[in-house]
Amino acid sequence: MADGSLSVVDEFDDGFGWVAAPEESLLRTSHALRTTDGFWLLDPLDAPGLDDELADRSAGAGAADAAGAVAGVAVCAGWHARDAAALAARYDVPVTVPSWMDRPLDHFDASADAPGVGEGVDVQRVDDHLPGTDVSLHRVSPMGAWREAVCWRERDRTLYVPESLGTADAFLVGDERLGVVFYARLFPPRNALSGFAPDRVLVGHGTGVFEDAAGTLADALDGSRRRFPRALVANGPGALRNLVAAARR
Repeated sequence: MADGSLSVVDEFDDGFGWVAAPEESLLRTSHALRTTDGFWLLDPLDAPGLDDELADRSAGAGAADAAGAVAGVAVCAGWHARDAAALAARYDVPVTVPSWMDRPLDHFDASADAPGVGEGVDVQRVDDHLPGTDVSLHRVSPMGAWREAVCWRERDRTLYVPESLGTADAFLVGDERLGVVFYARLFPPRNALSGFAPDRVLVGHGTGVFEDAAGTLADALDGSRRRFPRALVANGPGALRNLVAAARR
């Protein structure tokens, strides 16, 4: 859990995001999508004030506390599980993991010292939707063993991309507002993402894009390879350090 209170970002009618550690260079961002059964938490990080934030935003729906406000917890990023298992245990829901991603399961076992986390984690494997919602899951695998699940909600045209795209400084070069992660710049996930025309793009690193989201997405994908030399100079060394650190976890 982060030491400071969470910072709310990416607010819209049926969802919001939060940053648990604003000082981080990768600016890890978590999101909550409102559904008819409550909030679904996507790649969540715990932070002081999260329970109150969820309960306050669900008060009108009859939820008495945060546990009643949460319908599910999902791991969409393929490299980590963040605090999904601990939060799922606290809110008494399973951890939902796409069937094509296994690496996050290793992180549950590695966190067995945390209450409710480890071999006893209740994991729900899914293929194409978050259960009981209109949120569809789309497999993205831009290179090698890279796996992640992109979330798409058609009714409000909300797109969530955990790792392939970001707005934190480490993802951007020049005047980009949204950038392809350094490792995938030469092979951007055009086939997986170019079919979406979002009103907003939420990302796992940085704040979301709410203005001209569709055009910004197209620019990020179309210019990714062309801007690789600049990204190599600006972001290459840091990306290598992050990759080594992730492999050791």
